[in-house]
Amino acid sequence: MTRQRLIIAALLLIVISAFFISGAHQWFTLETLKAYQSDFQTAFNQNPWQVAGIFFAVYIVMTALSLPGATLLTLLGGALFGFSWGLLIISFASTLGATLAFVLSRFLFRQPIEKRFPSQLEAVNRGVEREGAFYLFMLRLVPVFPFFLINLVMGLTRIKTVTFYWVSQLAMLPGTAVFVNAGGQLGELESLGSIVSPMLLASFALLAVFPWIARRIVLLVQRRNAYQGFTRPKRFDYDIVVIGGGSAGLVTSYIASAVKAKVALVEKHKMGGDCLNTGCVPSKALIRAARAAHEVRTAQRFGVTASEPKIDFAKVMEHVKQAIKDIEPHDSVERYSNLGVEVYQDHATLLSPWEVQVGDKTLTARHIVLATGARPRVPSLPGIEGAPVLTSENLWSLTELPKRLVVLGGGAIGCELSQSFARLGSQVTLVEGLPQLLNREDSEVGVLIESTLAGEGVTVITDAKALEVLNDEAGYQLVVEHYGERMLLPFDYLLVSAGRQANVEGLGLEALGITTTQAGTLELNERLQTRLPNIWACGDLAGPYQLTHAAAHQAWHAAVNALFGELKSFAVDYRYMPAVTYVQPEVARVGFNEKEAKAKGIEYEVTRYNMSESDRAIAEGSPQGFIKVLTVPGKDKILGVTIVAESAGEWLGEFTIAMKHGLGLNKLLGTIHPYPTLGEAAKATAGVWKNAHKPEHVLALLKRYFSWLRGA
Repeated sequence: MTRQRLIIAALLLIVISAFFISGAHQWFTLETLKAYQSDFQTAFNQNPWQVAGIFFAVYIVMTALSLPGATLLTLLGGALFGFSWGLLIISFASTLGATLAFVLSRFLFRQPIEKRFPSQLEAVNRGVEREGAFYLFMLRLVPVFPFFLINLVMGLTRIKTVTFYWVSQLAMLPGTAVFVNAGGQLGELESLGSIVSPMLLASFALLAVFPWIARRIVLLVQRRNAYQGFTRPKRFDYDIVVIGGGSAGLVTSYIASAVKAKVALVEKHKMGGDCLNTGCVPSKALIRAARAAHEVRTAQRFGVTASEPKIDFAKVMEHVKQAIKDIEPHDSVERYSNLGVEVYQDHATLLSPWEVQVGDKTLTARHIVLATGARPRVPSLPGIEGAPVLTSENLWSLTELPKRLVVLGGGAIGCELSQSFARLGSQVTLVEGLPQLLNREDSEVGVLIESTLAGEGVTVITDAKALEVLNDEAGYQLVVEHYGERMLLPFDYLLVSAGRQANVEGLGLEALGITTTQAGTLELNERLQTRLPNIWACGDLAGPYQLTHAAAHQAWHAAVNALFGELKSFAVDYRYMPAVTYVQPEVARVGFNEKEAKAKGIEYEVTRYNMSESDRAIAEGSPQGFIKVLTVPGKDKILGVTIVAESAGEWLGEFTIAMKHGLGLNKLLGTIHPYPTLGEAAKATAGVWKNAHKPEHVLALLKRYFSWLRGA
């Protein structure tokens, strides 16, 4: 394909060069047309169809190759064919030529530019997918925008060719009509500028914004239809009612109260939501306790003699609960009440787009933000009901360490808890239905983590399908199919980590016509609005990520868009969303990995640095892992980073900041890092990239220069 592009580009360059070298461009002046107008007219009178056909073909070629002179040809067409026939011929010729230019631009330039600037074009294409026809219509109507430039630029986007054609055909008609009509007085024209007066330009500009005005009218009509059957209150108790006191709801409430909006927060269970009570906080406390046991068990490698650690699991769980208790004040009713938020601890149901039933009270608000989170998804396996099943919700009620634990699901949670319970002394079997653990990561990441877990005593079974749960004289057993064979996995507890499902039940969404996606999250636009423009959602309920920091990111957008959206609203940008899996070594990533880049057809270059080269990692006895950076081929622009290393999540932020603010590997290389630290590996990775891109020809000249200085 690259060869074909080069051949076509070369041919086009030859034709365009020949056009100018031959002096053909000198024919396309107003003076030349006026001088030869009578000759053109005579030829047309003698052979009308032949002249019209030649004119049509020449016009298409001129516009397709973006050669100057289309305006003058339009004037000539008006003079030769008259207004009606001239408008018909030129309208189709110009649109066909423009479409050919569009197709050539797309064929020659779109793929290379998309690969070079994927993030920038992705944002443009999202806008084109939403409003591309409107943008093109407006650009075509205003003569200020160069005709040929619109063709070439739109070819770089993903607007459909048929859309480009019909919008161009329609939007260019008014401008074409003006110039065709002017062609009727070709002999009297003194300059092209005299055709388009300031008043005419203003008229075109007004016509150009008509689609925007029409769209606003359509949106208003849609909004009115969405609210049909509901009566809007004349006054409101609150600016925002937030339903859900987890990460998303708390951040929304905090931001809204900070700008002095009147806010109500409704939470039916515990403040802090999953993150504080059943997710991030307790799991990291458990992971730390398990790591302590592992450090004791492996201390001998540092010359420190220690016996097998004694695990008091009840005290481990006390440590977990104490961590929750110490953080609780940050998310408490008291704190948010002091911030000016009115907190209701009860169930909430939507009565209308502006009314929320909370207990025996009805709260009214201009905007409602849904942040009810999600819960663990338990598969409906035969026999699972009544079995000792653990999830991230009830796990923390354990007081005794499970002797035999089967973990179903090899994602982040499954891997983290498998490693932790194995370190605490459980006999752990980890079952994953896909071919690798951490399936969203590159295969080498899954292989490394599987090897690590296996080395710590976890039995890992991938590519296995769970069939049923048995309970007989042998106790509870999970039946799985593995490469066509049935396996029986005995357990005392079955820990399910097979994903989460959004909490959409009991909110009254059906009565309001608020729908969900196939993933079970709410159907939202990119500004987090439901079909009712004053009802928003964020966090796990909104998807696509189930991360606390993603929920906080969305919460900012929900709060700001709700309160200030009539002035300015913001689409959520997920391009630089970091994620960490807290196994040891940690897996941290931001941006694309190889798996995603290949799936999207993005060209990339890989720079790899092994942690076995890090002085600090060697000194710490943790040389496992690597850093893998994807960059634009030949450039230091970062497309994505994967780190598998000790405390990787703590220094992923350097790469996240670099990507967010457009800093390449050269900037990281030029930044002083403290020695010896693990984070210094970021600079070392940049050094690996730089070494692979050193200017060999310059170095060869320097070698000769220094040789000359030595007199050699």
